[in-house]
Amino acid sequence: MTDIAPLPTANPIPHRSLDPAQGDRIVAAIDVGTNSIHMVVVRIDPTLPAFYIIAKEKDTVRLGERCPDTGDLTAAAMDRALSALQRCQARAQSLKVEEIVAVATSAVREAPNGLDFIRTVKQELGLSIDLIAGAEEARRIYLGVLSGMELHQQPHIIIDIGGGSTELILGSGQEPRSLSSTKVGAVRLTTEFVTTDPISDGEFQYLRAFLRGMLERPVEELRNRLQPEEVPKLVGTSGTIEILAMIHAHQHLGTIPDPLHGYAFSRSDLQAMVQQLRRMTYGERLEMPEMSDRRAEIIVAGALILLEAMTLLGTDSITICERALREGVIVDWMLTHGLIEDRLRFQSSIRYRSVLRAATKFHVNLPYGERVAAFALSLFDQLQGQLHEWGAVERELLWAAAILHNAGHYVTHSAHHKHSYYLVRHGGLLGYTETELEVIANLARYHRKSGPKKKHENYRNLAGKRHRRMVDQLSPLLRLAVALDRQQIGAIAQVTCVYDGSDRRLALHLEPTDPGNSCDLELWSLGEKKEEFERTYGVKILPCLQTPSRSPNPPVS
Repeated sequence: MTDIAPLPTANPIPHRSLDPAQGDRIVAAIDVGTNSIHMVVVRIDPTLPAFYIIAKEKDTVRLGERCPDTGDLTAAAMDRALSALQRCQARAQSLKVEEIVAVATSAVREAPNGLDFIRTVKQELGLSIDLIAGAEEARRIYLGVLSGMELHQQPHIIIDIGGGSTELILGSGQEPRSLSSTKVGAVRLTTEFVTTDPISDGEFQYLRAFLRGMLERPVEELRNRLQPEEVPKLVGTSGTIEILAMIHAHQHLGTIPDPLHGYAFSRSDLQAMVQQLRRMTYGERLEMPEMSDRRAEIIVAGALILLEAMTLLGTDSITICERALREGVIVDWMLTHGLIEDRLRFQSSIRYRSVLRAATKFHVNLPYGERVAAFALSLFDQLQGQLHEWGAVERELLWAAAILHNAGHYVTHSAHHKHSYYLVRHGGLLGYTETELEVIANLARYHRKSGPKKKHENYRNLAGKRHRRMVDQLSPLLRLAVALDRQQIGAIAQVTCVYDGSDRRLALHLEPTDPGNSCDLELWSLGEKKEEFERTYGVKILPCLQTPSRSPNPPVS
């Protein structure tokens, strides 16, 4: 369970301003799930801002099919997924999308060869897939729901039942109060616990007991976030819950609403459906309306997950929302590209708040971290276009690494840069993909001691050449930023970069906070730290101290 820290009063990483003159933009989002691969293609009107779904694709590939001995994704499952992704890519390109944003969830997260699968997709299709953690998956599901449903500032619990995991979210339309992801999914449970058809009483009761045990803790933690007088409404997303809504509508209305969005059914009706489904054979379930062969295999486990969750939560009914992770990926893309400034504005600072929460958790000296971050961003901005070509996304990753670079002191002072890597990588930062977390952690790792080396496992864990080059070029900036506050008292007020490309010299004009301070430690530290920067960029650094009147002392070679 991950709870969200209070919204800060300012965000030092501003997003691009909205341009009303900008035309519509077409973007695709792909959700590589345990059971299915889904894609939505949307047209974004940046003047509202809003988006409209113009195409959908779905392929049930059962990627979560894994080798029982090794836990690896099977070759057959990966082939099915690759073919589905190729079809999605072709469809998206035919609609002239600006970008395809793809994310992978529990099946790829947990498989030992999950990263190999992502690399294969990149090599064969040129398509990048971001691996996201469970809490981040829950956050984006929440964004997707908010894009299609008004919560009216009332508490709502959102449940998303996937093939490998179930996400529970508590929110009221602003920042989520809690996010959780539990390893109970319809495919996972069917594979591990169901061997009979129809399911035997013994397997059914064991599955029910297992589910209750797995869901009790996240449900209890969620309920602890509710005020005593609050009675939350339950919202359901995902294919499993939509199929149950279709079964209910067909039995009670004689027809299936289109769209299903907003359709509701009760827990008592769900109880009856579970009893009905558990007594049916696979062939009988397959004859039900809208039931695919793959869904017929896993619907009993999926329905039982929902029933146990509703029982533990004490909710009497559930309402369908047809927007979920895929749409949340679109909203997150809009936030990243500065296309949302009012509704959902709180989410634009999710990364900022998550980093500050981690800083508090690991007892980081925050004023010091913020000074280092300010120096790092100043160097980044001044040298952009001269020594590097990185943009806003990389700038934000550098900021996060600068704030948390000393987190390793929480473990021990000795080799704390290595501990910083571990804490940042596994600290549960929200708003970042697994690839981005790996970059931030590596940047923090290389703020001191030796630079990046191929023999370092953490460096090899980076997604590819581009991300290794990112760490190679941005970690020296962080090293200089750390040197500029060597005493951790803010002795340097600002740094001005003057680059002479003709002889590859970079002068750093340092303005002391106190004109009488010689800043000897900072100058010494720059001398120690500059080697990695000089080697990476092929320049000679010349630090020099100057007073606010801009009369520089001679450069220190």
